Amino acid sequence: MATVFVTGGSRGIGAAVVRALAPRGNVAFTYNASEDAALALEGELAAYGGVKAFRCDVRDARSVAETAAAVRARFGAPEAVVNCAGVSLKKLFQDTSEEDWREVFAVNCDGAYRVSRAFLPDMLTRKHGAIVNVSSVWGESGASLEVAYSASKAALEGMTRALAKEVALSGVRVNAVAPGAVDTDMMKSYSAEEIALVEGDIPFGRLASPDEIAAAVLFLLDNGYITGQTLTVDGGFTL
Repeated sequence: MATVFVTGGSRGIGAAVVRALAPRGNVAFTYNASEDAALALEGELAAYGGVKAFRCDVRDARSVAETAAAVRARFGAPEAVVNCAGVSLKKLFQDTSEEDWREVFAVNCDGAYRVSRAFLPDMLTRKHGAIVNVSSVWGESGASLEVAYSASKAALEGMTRALAKEVALSGVRVNAVAPGAVDTDMMKSYSAEEIALVEGDIPFGRLASPDEIAAAVLFLLDNGYITGQTLTVDGGFTL
């Protein structure tokens, strides 16, 4: 049975991806601070028999290595990886400390690097595999007050394109999904008035649901001839 490894799978887009994948095979997903949510999701999907939560801090190379070993011991090497773990930061650029900057990159870009590097050798040996990175439209267009977040997602998309070229002949595909505004906990930093303004700029007039982003992730996991691409799912926001 196929196994997919999903980071940041306890909440938001990550949890929607886990739910969408559960009927299809084994799903190993990570959490860091959200243990209660992770265990609740694991229990919710217990009937499928192959969903397991693993504590992992993607900022830490040792934690990623230990988690990768535990996943292989439980399910074998994953056929695919979905890098959903992410953090946001809403601050003026001049108020963004170096610590803030490094923290955002440590999760959003470096975490995807560590996790992909941990499982890529298995895919190269198998001559088959897929990596999907969850980026953001801000990685493409940039966002005021979110310079660190935008920069980290732009870096993630650059990594996606470059790695896709590097591993294509080995049968491994690397793509990204760039959501627009999604109804997740990340939006809680915005007031109701700010969310209304965002929705007013979206042709569809509403936020995306996490399930709609998960559907895009599954599309990229399934299509064997797409690589090096960023699929924008934003309701027309960037048109």
